[in-house]
Amino acid sequence: MSEATSTTEPTRDVDAHAETVDAIFETMDSGPAGLTTAEAERRLSVHGPNQIQEEEAVSPLAVLVAQFRNGLIYVLLLAALLSVLVGVLPDVEPRYVDAGLIVAILLANGVFGFVQDYRAEQSLRELRELAAPDAMVIRDGEKMVVDASELVPGDVVALEQGDAVPADARLFEAKTLETMEASLTGESGTVSKSTAAVDPGTPLAERTNIVYKGTSVTSGHGLAVVVATGMDTEIGTIATHIQEAEDEQTPFQRELAVLGRHIGYGIGAVIVFIAVVQFLLTGADTIAVFLTGVTLAVAAVPEGLPAIVTLTLSLGARRMIDRNALVRRLPVVESLGSVDVILTDKTGTLTENRMTVRRVSASGRTLSVTGSGYRTEGEFREDGSTATPGVAEELLRCGMICNNAERAPASADDAYFGDPTEIALLVAAEKAGIVREEGRDRLREIPFSSDRKRMTVVVPEDDSATAYMKGAPETVIERCDRVLEDGSVRELTPEKRSAILARSERFAEDSLRVLGFSRRNVADPDADAESLESGHVFLGLQGMLDPPRPEVDGAIERCHDAGIRVVMATGDTPETARAIGADVGIESDTVLTGREVETRTDDELREAVETVDTFARVEPSHKVQILRALQANGHTVAMTGDGVNDAPGLRSADVGVAMGVRGTDIAQEASDMVLQDDNFATIVEAIAEGRRIFDNIRKFVNLLLSANTGEVLTVFFGVLVGTFLFTERFAVDAEALILTPVMLLWINLVTDGLPAIALGVDPRADDVLERAPRSSEESVIDGRVVASVLSIGVTATVVGLVLFFETLATVGTFVAAQTVLFTFLVVTEMSIIQVIRRRFGQSIGSNRYLLGAIVASLVLHVLVLYTPVADLFGVVALGWAGWARVLGGVLVVLVVTFLASLVFDRVVE
Repeated sequence: MSEATSTTEPTRDVDAHAETVDAIFETMDSGPAGLTTAEAERRLSVHGPNQIQEEEAVSPLAVLVAQFRNGLIYVLLLAALLSVLVGVLPDVEPRYVDAGLIVAILLANGVFGFVQDYRAEQSLRELRELAAPDAMVIRDGEKMVVDASELVPGDVVALEQGDAVPADARLFEAKTLETMEASLTGESGTVSKSTAAVDPGTPLAERTNIVYKGTSVTSGHGLAVVVATGMDTEIGTIATHIQEAEDEQTPFQRELAVLGRHIGYGIGAVIVFIAVVQFLLTGADTIAVFLTGVTLAVAAVPEGLPAIVTLTLSLGARRMIDRNALVRRLPVVESLGSVDVILTDKTGTLTENRMTVRRVSASGRTLSVTGSGYRTEGEFREDGSTATPGVAEELLRCGMICNNAERAPASADDAYFGDPTEIALLVAAEKAGIVREEGRDRLREIPFSSDRKRMTVVVPEDDSATAYMKGAPETVIERCDRVLEDGSVRELTPEKRSAILARSERFAEDSLRVLGFSRRNVADPDADAESLESGHVFLGLQGMLDPPRPEVDGAIERCHDAGIRVVMATGDTPETARAIGADVGIESDTVLTGREVETRTDDELREAVETVDTFARVEPSHKVQILRALQANGHTVAMTGDGVNDAPGLRSADVGVAMGVRGTDIAQEASDMVLQDDNFATIVEAIAEGRRIFDNIRKFVNLLLSANTGEVLTVFFGVLVGTFLFTERFAVDAEALILTPVMLLWINLVTDGLPAIALGVDPRADDVLERAPRSSEESVIDGRVVASVLSIGVTATVVGLVLFFETLATVGTFVAAQTVLFTFLVVTEMSIIQVIRRRFGQSIGSNRYLLGAIVASLVLHVLVLYTPVADLFGVVALGWAGWARVLGGVLVVLVVTFLASLVFDRVVE
């Protein structure tokens, strides 16, 4: 362990591949035991974080300026400018008040949009930081997990199968280590690694003793000392950095962009029509015609929608973190609401991922093992009585030796590093009092693979060596010709072989995962694998159980209520798969194996996946076949995975869900979402959250479009009627607008502002997990939304114009009629929110933020009416009669639109 504090800092060693391990340690001022924590922190302050430089963060000023880069904003600013410049004309007063109010409200809208966009940007940046990978390092002589960005030159990193290599490092220990370096070299094959130095001129792709940042470990394990971090790594020098895609437009935003274009085309035609009518029939001047067009444009365009959609999605993603679901790509929040099939693995997702040995079999005897989890308290029992584990001692020792798990130093009793199955074997041996021999180096390891279904290690034994093997019982026993019975080695007869396999089947029928164990003395540890794994002595069986998580049963029931199928794909035997499935609520009359999946045609598999909910003995490639068959049938599939080979499936799934605890870095990188607790119930929570977010976006889209439709129709028909009635009946100036641009800007500000944001955080509807999943093709603006928009818009227009002309006729002043209509639209838009929410079964008091937003908006409007600001808006204070008109009109709108929604709901049903 380095205690170095010299001012000479280790720098990137470009020839690390050509130097010996000792020379590298000297150059890096480090050693096999790594650095001290204090030294690592000091070096981090010198070298900086181990990160590839990303594009600069968007500055707050740039976000603010972006709020005003909009065609509508340019039109409004031009209107403000013309309102002032018109004063150069003879006998025309400049409209400073109008210009000032337009600019002030635009600034208010801009600041509000800035707050939304900047919060969304910050939220996404925080999500990216949370998605940063970890690294296993040795510091202060102990293994620990740190953020990969904290690695420094001289750190010693431990690498395992499935890890993403966190920095450029020189290997000094490598056990059957292979890496995939396609991201760096472009070569698709794996690269076998070793510790020996190579020639200085060796090409990058042939430097077998170096592992590179951005590549991945495909098999084996090893230790390496970091020689370069951050931009000093090879991948940093060529500036290749995989950028995540959270900033892409979501389907909602694309849909709204199309909607905006359609609104633009329609409103353009209306503006031309109104302009012609005003200009030809009333003699209105160009400024008045222009202001009418601006008024219609302001009324029509829901300019705040894209920002609110983005903010709602990002806030939803933040809430998912609180439920242990880390969303890595923002658009997945939308996809979650349409998931109708979850293709899940078993271990750690449906189960606790804390395997515990429950039963051992040796010398024809079966012992049960008590205790739970990774604690070593427990005993061995036979026929209900306490028994000594002596008969199984060699079996348990084999499980401890043929094992890569290890206890975490200076940690709690149940803290281990390694695979859960291997940890269970280690704990079982420790329960028997068997202690691992420290310093007993392995001579060789032949790693486990899904194809081989076994693992073998060779360790020294006095003057010879012994190969220990573990794996699937049928795989191990076929490589044995003898059996250990009561301390003596005897011939493994066909009868004994059958008895052992029958016992293994009985274990499996009890939902136990069963492993077989064997050993043999070897003369040549370097012999080929086939020789080392043949002629073994069978030692016995160990059966272990990974119990279902207690909350999974209820979560699967919730899925069924929500119309979501749960399909389990596991590497366990059909018997174990069926038993675990039954325990958690996945009843399967038929279980297909991976081999059966392989032999079926595409059409046959597409037919099978509609009825089969359990797949056993599957490999990652089989899961991809099942996934594609489900998708071909039109399903939206969320797929879970944790291994290197799961990455293609996670990338192909509609929602790829990686495990955060046991998942490999590569699986997490390929995923859309990471479960930070590896818990199936978290997926269900994420789906519910996705449905909630979709509901809320639909609510405020409904609100804003309803409000804008009412405003457009009111201005449109108000101008048409006013063109013929104002001068003839009421002797009103023909240039007067039924609603001014300033008024409409204010209405949009109070509607698009706090209430719309508050709708974005509306709580879940009670039936959010009782509805069938929505189709992935379903639009935000469905038939119900269109019907709601039209009923609200048309009713508000008719009632509003009646109020306007009735007030004009009764009171006799144009400004009083304008004030009534202006206030009516504001109060109506605040009131129809509950009509819209009624469809989702939510009470008015279920969202205190929404109540607060509505009250705040109404208070602001009242201030406009009863303070000196009224002169700026061209309104007057309303008396009791005015408020009676407003509230009566609002009541009519609420009753009509409520009845219309009931009728439409019945028609749809």
